[in-house]
Amino acid sequence: MRLPRSGAGWTIAVFGLLALLLGALGLIWPETQLRLLGFEVPAERAPGDYTGTFLTASSMASFNMGVYYLLAVATEWRPFYRFTVWFRLVTFTVFTIAVLSDVAPDRFFAVAAWEGLGAVATAVGLWWDARRAAPGTTGPGDSAPDPVPATDAAR
Repeated sequence: MRLPRSGAGWTIAVFGLLALLLGALGLIWPETQLRLLGFEVPAERAPGDYTGTFLTASSMASFNMGVYYLLAVATEWRPFYRFTVWFRLVTFTVFTIAVLSDVAPDRFFAVAAWEGLGAVATAVGLWWDARRAAPGTTGPGDSAPDPVPATDAAR
């Protein structure tokens, strides 16, 4: 796989790799994943407790999402980068509300913060990349910026 070719690409790659690894962790060692998120891990689950089923589903979704993000980096799919900014901000909001309304433990706010900070980092990366690609922004002695796909050059 190629290394990211832009600042925004690096933010997407980091998130994608972590989503893939944390998804794999939840599939392989679900109890560890629950502890990381601040949830209780009882010695025995009551009948009708589908925590394991839900954790398997969400871990598989995280694993798949990591693959999608890494694929977007490999193809430098910048519209996807922009899309993730808005939806990661939505995720930040939903997870924060879950903590504030006592649906999730306080420690779960770390997940919300990760989403919010990731959205901001990608937005800053997109801004920086656009600034570097704008004509006339390089000064004497500056190296030329990396090429930006034609679909983004007009934006």
